[in-house]
Amino acid sequence: MAAGRKTREVRVKYPKFACLAVGDLIRFVVKDTDRSCMTRVTRVAEYASFEDLLDVEGPSQVNPGASREEQLANIRRIYPPDKERLGCLAIGIELVD
Repeated sequence: MAAGRKTREVRVKYPKFACLAVGDLIRFVVKDTDRSCMTRVTRVAEYASFEDLLDVEGPSQVNPGASREEQLANIRRIYPPDKERLGCLAIGIELVD
């Protein structure tokens, strides 16, 4: 993300994301470091499943370094089926700083 290659963030549609809109700023922190990057939301799209999301958005937009199958497995390790059923969000992002 910090390199600007990742253009989509994947999340479950939790209530806290209900107000997410184009133009909002999101700061992402690099895990286990003091590094972060500021991004701007360029779009928000909802999907019924992570498979649908990857089919439409394209795996290279979500994680340029992993195959579709790897990404699906990784996402589902983070978000089990009960979370996936809440809806899946593809959040378009661009680097601000």
